Amino acid sequence: MSPRQAVHIRTQRTASDVAFGVLAILALAGLLAGVPYALGRFLGSPIPDGGFSLSMLTEEVGLSTVLDMLSILVWLAWLQLVACVLVELWAGIRRVGVPARVPFARGPQALAHRLVTAALLLFTATAVVAPVVSTLVAPPAPQHTVSDVREKAPAPEKEVLAPVKKTKKVYVVQPPEGRHHESLWEIAEKCLGEGRRYREIYHLNEHREQPDGSRLKMADLIRPGWVLDMPDDAVNVHVVPIDEDRPATLHDHPGKPSELDGRTHYDQVDGGRATTPDGGHAEQAGRPADPEMTQDIREHVRDVQRGRQQAPESPVADIAAAWPDFLAAASLAAAGLLAALGSRRRTQLWNRAFGRRLPHPEGDAALAEMALLLGADVHGSRLLDVGLRHLSQALAAQGRTPPTVFAAFLARTHLDLWIHPADRDAPAPWAAVDGGRIWRLTAADGHRLPDLPDVLAPYPGLVSLGTSEAGRVLVDLEAAHGLINLRGRPHVVAAALAALAVELATNRWSDHMRLVLVGFGAELSLIAPDRISVFPTLAEALPELEARTDDVRRALAASGLDSVLTGRCRGVYGEAWMPVYLLSATPPAPDEAARLADLARTGTRLSSGYLVAGDDVPGSSWAWELSPDGRAEVRALGLEVRGQLLPEQQYAQVIELFRSAGRDEVVMDDPEPSGPAAAQLHPNFRPAVEVRVLGSVEVLAPRPLEEERLALCAELVAYLATHPGGVHPRVLAGALWPRGVEASVRDAAIERTRQWLGADSVGRSNLYADEDGRLHLGPEVRVDWLAFRELMRLARTEPAREAEHLTRALDMVRGPLLNGRPPGRYLWLAGDGLVYEASARVSDAARRLSRLRLESGDAWGAMTAAQAGLRLSEEDEGLWRELLRAAHATGDGATLRNWVTTLRRRAASSPYQGRLVPETEALIEELLPAPVRAAG
Repeated sequence: MSPRQAVHIRTQRTASDVAFGVLAILALAGLLAGVPYALGRFLGSPIPDGGFSLSMLTEEVGLSTVLDMLSILVWLAWLQLVACVLVELWAGIRRVGVPARVPFARGPQALAHRLVTAALLLFTATAVVAPVVSTLVAPPAPQHTVSDVREKAPAPEKEVLAPVKKTKKVYVVQPPEGRHHESLWEIAEKCLGEGRRYREIYHLNEHREQPDGSRLKMADLIRPGWVLDMPDDAVNVHVVPIDEDRPATLHDHPGKPSELDGRTHYDQVDGGRATTPDGGHAEQAGRPADPEMTQDIREHVRDVQRGRQQAPESPVADIAAAWPDFLAAASLAAAGLLAALGSRRRTQLWNRAFGRRLPHPEGDAALAEMALLLGADVHGSRLLDVGLRHLSQALAAQGRTPPTVFAAFLARTHLDLWIHPADRDAPAPWAAVDGGRIWRLTAADGHRLPDLPDVLAPYPGLVSLGTSEAGRVLVDLEAAHGLINLRGRPHVVAAALAALAVELATNRWSDHMRLVLVGFGAELSLIAPDRISVFPTLAEALPELEARTDDVRRALAASGLDSVLTGRCRGVYGEAWMPVYLLSATPPAPDEAARLADLARTGTRLSSGYLVAGDDVPGSSWAWELSPDGRAEVRALGLEVRGQLLPEQQYAQVIELFRSAGRDEVVMDDPEPSGPAAAQLHPNFRPAVEVRVLGSVEVLAPRPLEEERLALCAELVAYLATHPGGVHPRVLAGALWPRGVEASVRDAAIERTRQWLGADSVGRSNLYADEDGRLHLGPEVRVDWLAFRELMRLARTEPAREAEHLTRALDMVRGPLLNGRPPGRYLWLAGDGLVYEASARVSDAARRLSRLRLESGDAWGAMTAAQAGLRLSEEDEGLWRELLRAAHATGDGATLRNWVTTLRRRAASSPYQGRLVPETEALIEELLPAPVRAAG
């Protein structure tokens, strides 16, 4: 007997059950036997005399023809219903769980399900014995699942059945396991076999009161401990009497997330570690809590030790921490960090040597980049930046000063500025709402606005306070006109300061900001050395702050302006309005507090803000309160949200990411033969499946696949295609679902992909597992990246045909690697060397071919080769220089000028740097001197 607790189902039938069962049997008999009898008697056979023939298509259509067509349709509908009944009978008798879906029969199958269920309730043997049999043959259910089997005990010859009570199926939302939080979609996949059925669960539970007193209002917001009513065909659920709200075995299981029995909770934290109800310490939020993920890591490390991986390693190879959910939730900070990281890597690309590639992040650094890629709100960051600059420009054109903005609200659909005093006259495309207390810019209008890099940012002090259910709330540090006192437990305050510093140091809606950090943040100079100054004490930082304040006051007096907002709006004395913000983790001494208060206490806005930690800092205008569970409140503004935090370990992961970006370049080994790739280059080879990653992701498979499944299955194929040494399913799960996934979901995706790819010419599956359980693509699956590597090898080993092989290789390049991938997918690329290797190898091939053609006198061919490389690596200025040399060799001055203009325009619009490297500038001056450019 399984140690799992069983729920005893009483099986006495009520009179209504019997009545419904009899009626269901009669209805089934009528539908299965009566309908064909009536059709045959009154409409006759659906097959015309003499059978079907093409001549029927040209005959005159009369009443008899119409009746024949209707007869055929009715017969087909009856056959579909028969199929539904058979499927439901099989599922009901065998207890196979979710019945198979009959195509295009949602309504008929639902009717058949109800009739068959009611009929089967009449038969005790079916209702009682079948569950026992299924228990004997079925695999063990997950520990949180309670099945509806009866516990078998010694019985007399004739068993006396216990009374039956009507039951229903419920599911208890599980607490988070490390990085993994349940969603309605996942529950629907696990219990109903189809994630899209989450709406059924939502509608069954909408506005229904839960054990913690709250109610389900949004489909994507469920909480641990909630009890959800489930559809009748759900599996992996609890079965309870219909008048009970939760399983009897869980009545003592509190519903509030902070009280989950035996689980880690985060409203009592000590030194960055969460405490359990018994007072012990659980690992910090950044440590692994998922045994499945830990096993994934071990499997992959074992692969590496055995030398089984022949391609860039999996991003989970050295991950020793759980999913950094705080980092992923900091959407604006994530966008800024990715931009800073992109700028760093572009600078590295300037100096990349031939045969080398940029280093890729590993371990914690890779995990941090994956979280950034998933959480970054690039569109929201741009909406803030462009929307605010256009507002400033429009007000300047009207001779108006921008209003005081004390907070902002950023949602997916719009940006709101909360202003004081109210003003109903908002310049287009902004609109005044709520009596002019809010100025709103819709996302649709904002995304149509062009960038305005030459307009000063009017509100550079806006920084995230935290998030609500609807969006993100920001406050303006400058609007306090005084000190902001940050209060809370030390580790929570430290996490809040780290998040604030990272966002302020990297955001795009501030100009030339100076960030003064006291008592923390020395490592942040790796991220933004031009923005950050770090001091160990307030006493050392105060002279710089006082000098800056004096400069602003002098600029206001000299310009005759009333505030820095007017100066920024009109663009005069630009450098004077560049902000300086203090973030201090060290409480001030009395004399330091007095000096700070004198700096901050002004009658007008200055380009400064002061956020100081401490229990009660004298002279504070606002108090920024942080609760132990991370909620942030500014009572002076009436704001309370989930605070934006960056705990110590996740902060360290960010720092490690930028450290890894500064490592030395990696020498690339010569490409080795890539298995079947050599045979696939033969002109007569015909692939069973083609996988293209050198450009947009394309999988040309012999079988169709549902559109909603395509993105996941294509990513699965792309991962296997770029890791030809074989991938264990656990490692695959860690790559495709970095926040965790159930084995059943993973296996279903693998099986679905296997069916999609079909079999090769000799009947072998194009997706198979070897004797060690590792997944491979078959020998008739052609992968453009592996063919590219093989052609590079041939170019090295066959010098006489080098240009030919390089040309064939570059012809495969269609665009950036895995271009157009859906948001939130392909996160494994962050910790995989594939991106860096592909970029370097394609660039090297293009540069080499361009030089070979230039040496042979084919300048136009050399240009074509360089352009092929730029299709994948457009930021590589080494390739641009090859292109300019080839353009100069053509002798066509107009062509050279066109490419120089194009390159300068691209550099100016780059989100990373905005300028050309010195080597490129020097080459342009040599090939196209300034007088020649001016004359052209």
